[in-house]
Amino acid sequence: MKLIPTILAASPRAKTFGREIVRPVTAMALVLALAACGQNEPAPPTAARPVRVATVEESKLANDTKLTGEIQAEKNVALGFRIGGRVSERPVNVGDRVAAGQVVARLDPVIERNALNAAKAALTAARGEVGTARNTFERQERLMAQGFTTRPRFDQALQAQETAQAQLENAEAQVELAQDRLGFTELRADVAGVVTARSVEPGEVVQAGQVIVQVARDDGRDAVFNVPARLLEAKTGDATIRIALAEDASVTAYGRVREVAPQADPVTRTFQVRVGLINPQEAMRLGSTVTGTMELTSAAIVAIPASALAQSGVSPAVWIVDPTSSTVSLRNVDVLRFDPNRVIVSQGLEPGEVIVTGGIQALHVGQRVSPLPEPKAGAGRSAAAVSPPTRPPS
Repeated sequence: MKLIPTILAASPRAKTFGREIVRPVTAMALVLALAACGQNEPAPPTAARPVRVATVEESKLANDTKLTGEIQAEKNVALGFRIGGRVSERPVNVGDRVAAGQVVARLDPVIERNALNAAKAALTAARGEVGTARNTFERQERLMAQGFTTRPRFDQALQAQETAQAQLENAEAQVELAQDRLGFTELRADVAGVVTARSVEPGEVVQAGQVIVQVARDDGRDAVFNVPARLLEAKTGDATIRIALAEDASVTAYGRVREVAPQADPVTRTFQVRVGLINPQEAMRLGSTVTGTMELTSAAIVAIPASALAQSGVSPAVWIVDPTSSTVSLRNVDVLRFDPNRVIVSQGLEPGEVIVTGGIQALHVGQRVSPLPEPKAGAGRSAAAVSPPTRPPS
């Protein structure tokens, strides 16, 4: 390199030519020098992209199902006379509270009272017949022992005594029957409760067993709902159902499913479900309209913010953060349901994994990320929104 300037300086003719050669040679030397310097210095590291992250938490998705029903008695008793006759009195009405043994209706007792008097008269006559037949037999028995009577007369006296005794027993039974029938003219409540229906007015002639009044027993109340078949597919036998009055939601009680109708209603195609109430309040009167809230809990799922959902081809995916290298990878997930602000994931995520919930637009596989700090209250959505809220056990 030093010979070129010396030769150029010795020849005046070459001065102009030398300047033309030195310029490209000098430029080439600078390029080579810069290239050599570049090989010795390391490339600057790629900066981590700030993103918002959240930790995956497993939970159970609770769906509240509400239905409207009414309060009914757990047991209804239909009261009717054991005999037929004309109703002379019905001292109770719908809504009246009755006690056990209280008279709720009466029949005209004239016929039954006359029958009792006739039975008593027949009993008196039968007792007289028994006395006469007994005396006759005793006389024939003494004569038979002394040999002053015949065997046929003795047998005849014995048979007459037995017949009279049988007639006496029959007369006594008729008296008891007549007394019972006279007692049947009064209809009494077997249990305490409230009269919910009446079907007969005084003066009407009724048959034996015809319903006179219906009494709702005080020993239990049910909330009755018409439930679609799809809700019966869930296991609701052990579920606790919250019952509230429609006009006053503060009046509440809890109950469990006590009875499910085996056949659907032919018109509504729903099944009647009776929920036995546990210690219902007095304000929950019979016939009151109530709402029943039942919590149906699904299998274990994961709910993530809607902003965390990405796409891998045609499948939904989520960016997963490797805690060791702070790099991201894309993983396919199975979406169970889309909600307005969150996505319910059934498969693809494990509890404890960290996912990217904000800033997923420019990510690529293997990129380093830096989690952003949690926003202050009111400044944004907290990462705790990853898990769906669950209700505390009642």
